[in-house]
Formats: sequence, C-alpha cells, structure tokens
Amino acid sequence: MSKTIIITGAGSGIGRACAETFLADGWRVGLIGRRAGALEETAAGDQNALVLPCDVTDEAQVDAAFDKAMEAWGHLDAVFNNAGVSLAGAPIDEIAVDDWRRVIDINLNGAFLVARAAFGRMRHQSPQGGRIINNGSISAHVPRWGSVAYTASKHAITGLTRTISLDGRPFNIACGQIDIGNALTEMARKMTTGMPQADGSIAVEAVMDVSHVASSVRYMAGLPLEANVQFMTVMATNMPFIGRG
Repeated sequence: MSKTIIITGAGSGIGRACAETFLADGWRVGLIGRRAGALEETAAGDQNALVLPCDVTDEAQVDAAFDKAMEAWGHLDAVFNNAGVSLAGAPIDEIAVDDWRRVIDINLNGAFLVARAAFGRMRHQSPQGGRIINNGSISAHVPRWGSVAYTASKHAITGLTRTISLDGRPFNIACGQIDIGNALTEMARKMTTGMPQADGSIAVEAVMDVSHVASSVRYMAGLPLEANVQFMTVMATNMPFIGRG
C-alpha cells in the first residue's frame, strides 16, 4: 500500500516541488491550496494526486479536505504544513494591521488548523500515529529587516512544532520542522536582483534549487516513526544567515 501525505500550499513554489517529488516516488498525495486550477496543474493527471481546494484559515474547509482524504485513503501517514505568505519589507509602524492579521491568519492560524486536523485523524486511526512536518524558515531563528509579521509567525511555528512533538508522544505522532533559506521559487526570485540588508544596503543573495527542499522533506517524511528529524535547516550555502546583519 502506498504511503499518503497531505501538502498545503501545493499549487506553487515549495509545495508544488514537494508534491511532484512525492508523486514521482509513488506516494498518494493530497494537494491543498486555494486555487483549484493551480492544484490541477501540480497533479498533472497523476492518479495518485488528490486535489483538495481549501482555504487553510477556514476550519470547516480544512476538516472537509481531511475527511475527503481519509475517505479516499483510509489512513494518513504524513502532512507537510507548508502554506504561507509574506509582506514587502517595512518598519513595524508602516505595517497595516489588516496585513499583519492576514499573515498571522495564514501562516500561524492556518498551520494550527491543519496540524489540528492531522493530529486528530492520526490519533484515532488504526494503526495509530503519523508525522507532521511544519515549514518554518530561517526567519524562525533570525529576522530579515522589516519582516515583523512573517518573523513573528515563523517563531510561533517553532513553538507549535515543539508542542505537537511533545503532545504526540502517547499517540505515535512525530512532529518536525524544516527551516528553509533562499530556495529559488517565484516568491524568492527577488533575491537574485537585490534584497534589503540590515546595514541598509541592497545586495543580491545566493539561492538554491527548490529540489533540495523537496528531497529534504521527502527524507523527513520517509523515516520510521521511531525516528524523527526534530529540526532541519536547508539553505543556500552562502546566503546571509550565519552572521546575518
């Protein structure tokens, strides 16, 4: 029986790259995202792809998507909690409150709702257990200039990961986090033309191919439940992280 995974934010970027990697490896993959057309493009007609249009900030939609996956598969092995957004860099007093709320709603509340849905089904299925992988960020450790909403949300993801990892022990549910730096997706393409630095300069930053993220997530997901990658950082070697600022 093929293993199963649900991936959020699967319509583009890191989510799409990961979905394609798991499908190529024979997994059954649930594709969550707001744009059905983009999810269909990711699925590319693969019979192991299950398209699940869903807004991760909507509890009812999240539960319905997970119910549909469980009806199709009967068992859930893993979830990659990946959906997220960012804002243009600005000091905190220039961040609109509505923009702050949108980032927190998607990056944190959405991650909570997806993890909650996954945990409940993994806890009550037979055999019991599964794995939740949260997408943190280099910003879960250190901020970029002008990134208060994104950085706050990603620091919170670390707390989410640690708590789920602890609470999941009695139920054979493992939880880990992958912190990604400068994977070349459309969201990160601006790094190749210049990004604001802590000293006020603008500099081109090193990037890496997104396939390295996909292979890392695949490694984490493929471990037996007796082993867990608690935290993994995968990043462009020469990006500003060690010594950022």
